[in-house]
Amino acid sequence: MAQLIKLQDYISRYEIDLARYPTQFIRLKQNQWERIKYQWQTGETIERWEHIEEEVKEEKKKSLFQKLFPFKKDVEVFEEEQEDIEKVNISNDWAVEENAYQEEDTTLIFEPNLVYTPKTLEELKKMFIDQFFHFQMKWASSTLREKSYVDPKFMRDTFLRSMLQTLPDNYLVFYYPILRVKKAPIELDIIIMTPTECLCITVLEQESQAVYIANSERFWLKKVGKNEKKVLSPLIQLNRMEKVIEQIFQQNQIELPIRKVLLTRNGYIDYPGTMYGVSFVDKRKFPEWMGQLARSVSPMKHMQIRGAQSILNTVQTTSFHRDIWNTENKED
Repeated sequence: MAQLIKLQDYISRYEIDLARYPTQFIRLKQNQWERIKYQWQTGETIERWEHIEEEVKEEKKKSLFQKLFPFKKDVEVFEEEQEDIEKVNISNDWAVEENAYQEEDTTLIFEPNLVYTPKTLEELKKMFIDQFFHFQMKWASSTLREKSYVDPKFMRDTFLRSMLQTLPDNYLVFYYPILRVKKAPIELDIIIMTPTECLCITVLEQESQAVYIANSERFWLKKVGKNEKKVLSPLIQLNRMEKVIEQIFQQNQIELPIRKVLLTRNGYIDYPGTMYGVSFVDKRKFPEWMGQLARSVSPMKHMQIRGAQSILNTVQTTSFHRDIWNTENKED
């Protein structure tokens, strides 16, 4: 699951301490997945789950489940099912030891629950990642002391949910962040920091089956059935986003390639020829494109973290102190 490190101008835990939270995110997700899987297998509720590491070499032939479950019933069935909860290697040249910090507000600790009894491991995983999505939204809109009002539309945003649940842990996502450039707020589209590059993505999702035809540098034609409408070229916003990120990277000596993506999941893009540095991803190419991103095996890199931090250093944040938030809720 990709990490949502900035959502619009909401306060984010990652902007407070980017060196800490990516590793904590991965560790927390893996440990809680093991806990809820154990609960599903045994029917036992565990109040506090401590991660069980693998034993020494002479025990390597025994699986983790065999250690947890000394009985043979159903163990082989679970081992045969593939699970793709990512286990990403973390480069320790930037990571911070988690035990150097005291545990924070317990309301932001993720503890999944079996709200119903899934029949398969795949159903259990779906329940888990849906609950984890809500937890991600908390991390992307609150800290120990501050909180932001979250627009309910983001909880219903199918692209945001699909992207976070499909992409691997080592991807860092900015979702329509608001940056301050020369003291002026600028809203960008979607930025994904992968271990090897920075993706700038502009999404075209209006009418289903719409066809976007490139007419000129400034205007395109949008066709829906027999209806045609002139629209501003989406490449204008995409190029603007690239220039902003490029300037931030240059100022901070960040050496990461920037790749632009124009994307629509429910329509088609008709662009004659090719354009250097831009990928056109429409309904026909989207599954393959997303699949390629999801198969990343590279660990997080130092330059990736530095690049994300340089963007976080320019973001605009609107938040409220938790005391004010709680007082307002009581008054309601």
